[in-house]
Amino acid sequence: MYKLAANIVKAIFKLTGSKAGIYEEQNLPKDGGFIIACTHTGYVDILNLGISVYPREIHFMAKKQLFDMKGLGWLINRLNAFPVDRDNPGPSVIKIPSQLLKEGKIVGIFPSGTRNAEGTDLKQGAITIAQLSKSQIVPAAYVGARTVGDVFKGHKGYLIYGEPFYVTGKGKEGREEFTQHLEDELLRLTEELHQRIADKKK
Repeated sequence: MYKLAANIVKAIFKLTGSKAGIYEEQNLPKDGGFIIACTHTGYVDILNLGISVYPREIHFMAKKQLFDMKGLGWLINRLNAFPVDRDNPGPSVIKIPSQLLKEGKIVGIFPSGTRNAEGTDLKQGAITIAQLSKSQIVPAAYVGARTVGDVFKGHKGYLIYGEPFYVTGKGKEGREEFTQHLEDELLRLTEELHQRIADKKK
């Protein structure tokens, strides 16, 4: 199902000109499991991120409520998403992604691009998973088309990958230190991406 969906999305984005321009793709690890923590502004960023690393597949962390929606829950379950209860997080929040990483798979987490409570929680969640699984985390930023309407209007997207890092800090202090590092990196990458887009349009 993932392969079929990826090829359909690639074909649509190619026809509409909405496929994301990729910067610093060399920062993506060539093999093994790792986490991508990407800014999130809409649904198109998820699609562009997914096809940017294809044929490798991303296992996306998604809020539990999405799986309760008829049709959508069935679909995202078959597209490698796994549910997380953000209101009452249990052991599965760590256990599922840690197992995926151990199996050499990619885990995708989407903290928001702004400093809000949910975004901070998700950044800290990404850091906690990286710390406990001893996996690399790749920060990424997306700017551009957000909705299906944007795609069919030919609005383009852009993705930039930052340098991967390990969470070397220990315990709560280490998590707090690297959560701040991730937040700073996401903001820096977003600013850099805006600048590159502006330079490209000159």
